[in-house]
Amino acid sequence: MLGKIHLLEGDLDKAIEIYKKAVEFSPENTELLTTLGLLYLQLGIYQKAFEHLGNALTYDPTNYKAILAAGSMMQTHGDFDVALTKYRVVACAVPESPPLWNNIGMCFFGKKKYVAAISCLKRANYLAPFDWKILYNLGLVHLTMQQYASAFHFLSAAINFQPKMGELYMLLAVALTNLEDIENAKRAYAEAVRLDKCNPLVNLNYAVLLYNQGEKRAALTQYQEMEKKVNLLKDSSSLEFDSEMVEMAQKLGAALQVGEALVWTKPVKDPKSKHRSSSGSKAASVPQPLGSNQALGQAMSSAAAYRKLPSGAGGTSQLTKPPSLPLEPEPTEEAHPTEASAQIREK
Repeated sequence: MLGKIHLLEGDLDKAIEIYKKAVEFSPENTELLTTLGLLYLQLGIYQKAFEHLGNALTYDPTNYKAILAAGSMMQTHGDFDVALTKYRVVACAVPESPPLWNNIGMCFFGKKKYVAAISCLKRANYLAPFDWKILYNLGLVHLTMQQYASAFHFLSAAINFQPKMGELYMLLAVALTNLEDIENAKRAYAEAVRLDKCNPLVNLNYAVLLYNQGEKRAALTQYQEMEKKVNLLKDSSSLEFDSEMVEMAQKLGAALQVGEALVWTKPVKDPKSKHRSSSGSKAASVPQPLGSNQALGQAMSSAAAYRKLPSGAGGTSQLTKPPSLPLEPEPTEEAHPTEASAQIREK
């Protein structure tokens, strides 16, 4: 109970200390082991999370909370088939779990089986109609399938439940751009930039839209903002930037005749991109892939864990904001699925 109180106050470190002591007294208590594993998962400490979840499963192989959490970790690291095998076991125990169907849907998304992904996510949405993470994922899958009106529908619904998340507005803007509603797309991008102070993808997408509309001065402003964010991220973490995002930024930089000084984590492509200055203008005007949703991966869409990377950082239900009851396993997974495999394209 003391651990739960610390969680309600948002103090994860003290909660972990309490649960560690509890596990020392009751090393075979699967509920304590699972809770501790979920907390480590939320903090992104995967090794310890896996260790505690594995111990829980050793004592109780049918513990669906631990299986669901372990599956979400595998999913976060791209082992979709193994994760699906785990989820099959959970489906027998709790066939109506929204996080379960959400995660199964995002496994299919990672395997590029989009119709199956939408079926599973719709089922999750039916079971939990007010869960913004599921709506976020549905919007993401529809965007990937270039079904922009459906994407707009689900992303708008997600924004109603989570109005402070910049990446939702960015995805909404991508959908609006493809629906040829440029004015509202600009408004959505402006809101995304206001809310999201650390994701360079927001500024890059906004800059591409402005450049395509002939507003080069405004596009340059957004490009420079993106450069600042990239440099901050590069200094503060070992984050690797998505290759598609890097390529798009280099083409846009060449088209705007700036950006040669921007050093990415892996500037392997720099030399080639400089030779492409002339084609850069075409590249940017032909709607380009907006860089993969590394952001989304980061965003932990329904697997939306509000962190920078990897999307796996999430262990409790309300992981994104209030870290209330980590005892609910479901949130754990909820926080992963968007995976960085999602690729949004402006066309």
